[in-house]
Amino acid sequence: MKGVVLAGGLATRLRPLTWVTNKHLLPVYNKPMIYYPLEMMRQAGMKEALLITSGDHVGDFANLLKSGDEFDMRLYYAIQHNPTGGIADAMKLAEEFSHHEPLLVILGDNIFKFDLKKSVERFTAQLEKETRGAMVFGVRRDTEARQYGVIEMDGEGKVLSIEEKPEKPKSDIAQTGVYLYDHRVFDFVRTLTPSARGQLEVTDLNNMYLKEKSLMCEVIDWWVDAGTSHDELLAANMQVAERVKQGLL
Repeated sequence: MKGVVLAGGLATRLRPLTWVTNKHLLPVYNKPMIYYPLEMMRQAGMKEALLITSGDHVGDFANLLKSGDEFDMRLYYAIQHNPTGGIADAMKLAEEFSHHEPLLVILGDNIFKFDLKKSVERFTAQLEKETRGAMVFGVRRDTEARQYGVIEMDGEGKVLSIEEKPEKPKSDIAQTGVYLYDHRVFDFVRTLTPSARGQLEVTDLNNMYLKEKSLMCEVIDWWVDAGTSHDELLAANMQVAERVKQGLL
């Protein structure tokens, strides 16, 4: 299995902070934001990871992260020329890198605490048994879940539905930006058409696995999206600082 970290986009909601830098290079307490997903990749056992970002900032990432030795990985870089193309559009750049292996995909502004290694092992065992599938990760958000994609699943972890920002959520599980995909993911991506906002949506991709009943979900212990607003970035800094001081992160 290989890792993919998505660190592109324009981050217009974080301006003026992002006029001169990529949001994933902004500090979250004592580290650049991009360190957190890379550390999760390392803990999950990834030996190779591809970081996808825009051409304007790829040099900044390379100067900071170099070849990935700090994370015990071999780190590669790819440039997304259309930063507004969406998550699934960015993932297309990982096809050659994947060499038909399954992928662990993490959005670069997701900060969380969870044992992904066990999830990777369960997912790999699932692929050996069923030869197909994908896994999404959620977090319990009570009334806040409606601000995200809401995941409904059965008692065995199989996803029954995913709804984007529903008025009446079917569960309290909000979808995060952490995904596991089998090697067929690029075949599915090629069939996607742009949404109303002109993007190839990751929800549409996940719904393809849902339609064939091969989409699973696991619930993360703690998670924060650091890149959606100034308030979320501030909250991420405060929560991470507290957890680091408590030895929880």
